[in-house]
Amino acid sequence: MIHSCQTPLPLKSGDLLRVVAPSGRLRERTKLDRGIKIWRDRGYRVEVAAEVTDEWGYLAGTDTARRAQLAAAWEDPDCRAILCVRGGYGGMRLLEDWQWSQVATPKWLIGFSDITALLWSLTQQGIVGIHGPLLTTLSDEPDWSHERLFGLVTGRSIPPLQGDSWVGNVAIGRLLPCNLTVATHLLGTPFQPNLAGAILAIEDVTEAPYRIDRLLTHWRLTGALSQVAGVAIGRFSHCDPPEGISSFTVEEVLRDRLTDLQIPIVANLPFGHDGCNAALPVGVEAILDGNTGQLTCLVK
Repeated sequence: MIHSCQTPLPLKSGDLLRVVAPSGRLRERTKLDRGIKIWRDRGYRVEVAAEVTDEWGYLAGTDTARRAQLAAAWEDPDCRAILCVRGGYGGMRLLEDWQWSQVATPKWLIGFSDITALLWSLTQQGIVGIHGPLLTTLSDEPDWSHERLFGLVTGRSIPPLQGDSWVGNVAIGRLLPCNLTVATHLLGTPFQPNLAGAILAIEDVTEAPYRIDRLLTHWRLTGALSQVAGVAIGRFSHCDPPEGISSFTVEEVLRDRLTDLQIPIVANLPFGHDGCNAALPVGVEAILDGNTGQLTCLVK
């Protein structure tokens, strides 16, 4: 198991970035074009694969075509970063027949939600990725979130994120941001990162509280939660109980399933769906301070 990850070289103006759609099909083009413009306005050359608008059911093309698209970007010696179009579903399917080829210079992979599958598998190669805005969500981000993302890819330091302390004490470990649903389905596969001593950063969307309960109970039963050093909780959006049905709230579920672990827990951090999605490097050392409610990334 790889315990530390290499951070790709900082981007500079004029670098080539390639756009890929490894997951769900594109639903509308306007936000994609806005996201591409934001990167281009920063001075980057952005090349868009012709296949990003392909459709195969709910997927952005067949598995073979999406794999080829990702491989072409990864193996392009001139490409310095890979920008993912959107999440949805489909990234895990690519892992069935996937091997990250050896490249002379590791490059940035940027996305979140369903892109968790690719980001976590990339940590198995010892390479840092970015759990952050997709091209179709970037234009919705506030200026400070843009500056954080571009600060990360250009090698600048980024400020800590502030949340609310649920359980005190301090943990230092490798940061593993993820969509909880996707990450749960990676448990027990070759693409599950080493969780020992890690800081798990979780978010999710459109999952009823009982489903969040089921996911976290699965983590408990597998022993995975007993391995982590701390949990950072982002946004669980549209995770309200069904109307007219007796239920816990999603916060009650998170507190019930996590706060008895005797590890630092910080909640309400500004990352996830449907709101500010602060970029987080995947695989770097981080400090989770359960006393002050801060998450600090130690980016080298």
